[in-house]
Amino acid sequence: MLENIKKVYYMGGSQVVALKDISLTIREGEMVAVMGSSGSGKSTLLNILGCLDRPTAGTYYLDGENVSQLSKNRLAAIRNKRVGFVFQSFNLLGRMTVLANVQLPLVYAGMRKKEMAERAREALAWVGLSDYLHHYPNQMSGGQQQRVAIARALVNNPSIVLADEPTGALDSKTSIEIVSVIQRLNIEKGITVVLVTHEKDIAMYCRRLINLRDGSIIGDMPVMNRGDAAKDLEAFSAGKEVVF
Repeated sequence: MLENIKKVYYMGGSQVVALKDISLTIREGEMVAVMGSSGSGKSTLLNILGCLDRPTAGTYYLDGENVSQLSKNRLAAIRNKRVGFVFQSFNLLGRMTVLANVQLPLVYAGMRKKEMAERAREALAWVGLSDYLHHYPNQMSGGQQQRVAIARALVNNPSIVLADEPTGALDSKTSIEIVSVIQRLNIEKGITVVLVTHEKDIAMYCRRLINLRDGSIIGDMPVMNRGDAAKDLEAFSAGKEVVF
């Protein structure tokens, strides 16, 4: 829950107000899309939700805990245990295997090697990549790399997953495939999802749509006739037209 969140960046002698008095409640188990033009505050909002940044003013409660002004070390610990991230550029380490990439959050958590490997294998199996454990990112397609990123986001059993333009670098069919995986983790695992996107078609797979402009919320509404990405992927694969 965000209460009267304001974020100001200071550049030289001037200031830029990125978020203006944002109050927002995202309930457990929701899948929320955030839209807005460049400079609307989407990335700043995601950074605060993910404990990557602290608000200039206001209060942020994550799982009931006020995390607004915690130290950097405490915020890092919260990110590692409660938040999963999926980025447009995948953010995989090219010199490490798929299995090692997915294990990374568990390394930072200080988990034993055997348990790390088991958890990473389970996460990769869940996204359909059991046969790619020892591949490297450059040996995989964009869609496969994004599924690795989703597995990495899931491996610590987070309470919330933040997806920043997860389909921005993918073609239409692969985009639906990735949203299908994200819908599954929301529906089957009950994980709260906040998905930033420029694409209205992608936003229609969420349950709720929030629009930002100039650092303020200008729209917050439920998505009517929410899309089913798995069914649309099946139709797309069969050569049928997918109507959003």
